[in-house]
Amino acid sequence: MEAPFEDFGSMVFGEKEMAERLPRPVYLSWKKTVANEYSLDRTTADAIAHAMKRWALEKGATHYTHWFQPMTGNTAEKHDSFIDPGADGQPITHFSGKSLIKGEPDASSFPSGGLRATFEARGYTYWDVTSPVFVRENVLCIPTIFVSYNGESLDKKDPLLRSIKSLSTAATRIVNLFGDKDVKSCSPVVGLEQEYFLIDKKYYENRRDLKLTGRTLFGSAAPKGQELEDHYFGSIPPRVDAFMTEVDHELWKLGIYAKTEHNEVAPGQFELASVYANANVATDQNQLVMDVLRKTAEKHDLACLLHEKPFDGVNGSGKHNNYSIMTDNGQDLFAPGEKPAENVRFLVFVCAFIKAVDTYPELLRMGAACPGNDFRLGASEAPPAIISIYLGKYVEGILNGLVSEKVPEKEESAKVEFSPISGLAYLPHDNTDRNRTSPVAFTGNKFEFRMLGSSMSASLVNVILDSIMADTLNEIAAELEGLKYLQDIRSKAMDICRDIIKKHKRVLFSGDGYSEDWLKEAARRGLPNIRSSVESYEAFDDPKVIKMFTDLGVYSKVELAARRTIYIEQYIKTVGIEVKVLLKCVREDILPAMSAELKFYAEVAAAAGDKAPKFVTSRISQISELIDQLYGACGELEKIDGTVSKMPADMARGKAVYDKVCPAMMKIRSYIDTYEKIASTEYYKVPSYEEMLFSL
Repeated sequence: MEAPFEDFGSMVFGEKEMAERLPRPVYLSWKKTVANEYSLDRTTADAIAHAMKRWALEKGATHYTHWFQPMTGNTAEKHDSFIDPGADGQPITHFSGKSLIKGEPDASSFPSGGLRATFEARGYTYWDVTSPVFVRENVLCIPTIFVSYNGESLDKKDPLLRSIKSLSTAATRIVNLFGDKDVKSCSPVVGLEQEYFLIDKKYYENRRDLKLTGRTLFGSAAPKGQELEDHYFGSIPPRVDAFMTEVDHELWKLGIYAKTEHNEVAPGQFELASVYANANVATDQNQLVMDVLRKTAEKHDLACLLHEKPFDGVNGSGKHNNYSIMTDNGQDLFAPGEKPAENVRFLVFVCAFIKAVDTYPELLRMGAACPGNDFRLGASEAPPAIISIYLGKYVEGILNGLVSEKVPEKEESAKVEFSPISGLAYLPHDNTDRNRTSPVAFTGNKFEFRMLGSSMSASLVNVILDSIMADTLNEIAAELEGLKYLQDIRSKAMDICRDIIKKHKRVLFSGDGYSEDWLKEAARRGLPNIRSSVESYEAFDDPKVIKMFTDLGVYSKVELAARRTIYIEQYIKTVGIEVKVLLKCVREDILPAMSAELKFYAEVAAAAGDKAPKFVTSRISQISELIDQLYGACGELEKIDGTVSKMPADMARGKAVYDKVCPAMMKIRSYIDTYEKIASTEYYKVPSYEEMLFSL
């Protein structure tokens, strides 16, 4: 093994460490607990905690924390030291099974959607045995769920674990029906691609809007943007390369397979992709990836921007969620095999996915909803807000052939029609092209959900994918389970697939998702086009969504209602902060700069008298008019925001924020950006797009 990888996983108390450090019976008990076949008793928990503590101390840890993911979308932690006073007054290290398994952070100060009142402070964290424990800096971090005193979920991890269990049950039913009785469980596996921007920290520190909201609330385009497409996959700047090298090493020590990194489309934009993992572990690891990116950037005098649209006029950032389902013996249920047309199980799972997506498009759209993503989805850089699936010519041909009963005899895509270079006897070939305008695309052995925003936790979208797949697979299994013979099951399964394609083919689309024609065609097909995040939260009110989640045991009705409240409140508060920041910037930075520059030109004009140059008089007129327009627009925003702020913090207010407050903010931006194009750097000191995007 090469030196850079020698410390891979060195900061993770994973299965290897457990096997080496735990007594064999304790290790086997933990394994059964992970497989949901056993519950840890106090003695076993104490043994694990003791070994874990000793390992953590060797790694330099002085504290431990229950690392959880509240509904803020970030991670949270409360640090407790390992030391306790001994009988002789000297410190001793102590960490019990109770401390490992259960913690008690204050629940009242986290978003609960009404599940907990301020005076109802108790909340509990419980160890998630399926996600590895790790050390960050001097802290042993224990991944946990977070629930209320009454057991309601207050976090993003608990519902994900529930959805994984429901999907496993449903998928295993189907696999067993097709004769593979040895399969006991199935797991969703996820690979996440993380996009982000890097800018020089000195510019970040001088942009109040970036620091407080994550995006630039104003700023005119640089003379050069992404027009030449020269940044994408270009040579990585040395300063960024040094940053990426440290990021890789930090992630590798945490057992995260950071695999691919490159320049993205927009100047100053980059991407990091990690290797597939169990959906629960993958979402935990992505939270760590974002944290490592931010903290490592600071070490290199950089700022890492994870907002979906930090800069207007250039591409924003997403987080592609590559999704598949694996059996416990390593079979990929979305892998077509050598003869996809004859792989009935593959066709069933693909058709189940199609039906699931077409049955719950509003819910899936909501899985990518956040205030920042409203600036990105549908803009010619990211998938449209209309949910559709791209399958590729061959797979779609097979499914259409099912309906006409004319399945292709051979896989045409396996035939290479050209030789790009001589001397190669073997040319690997994909069974489908790619469509980067599609929100959901089949890419060979997985479905790539491309709508997720870069700052978002990947938990919710995977809860949704797991749940809608479980719901659909259970329906299919119910139709197949009365049949005795495999031949009859296969025949009935093909009939089910035909019926699904006939009823749900409207969601299949292989063309340009950015085109105006697709908007019209999607409307003709009856596909929903939900443009705003706040509008998408109405999916929580859909009776079929409520029934689906409650039947599967993923969410209760009160948990769904709480999440609806939380997401709407977060949207309202996010925009509310942006309003206050924008007005403060105008008053303290923009208007004073405009006034100082106006004074300069006025003094020049006064000194020149009747001979004042046209440029000077024209600039006086321009700036004077912009000052009046900007001042008036600020008053208008304050009035609108004041009226909307008096409304109850519910859906109606959220829609009013989107429909009235946001356009008023854009009006202010237009005046600032117009001034910035003509402003003198002598007076206008706010870092420009040119400085921020091209300084690296």
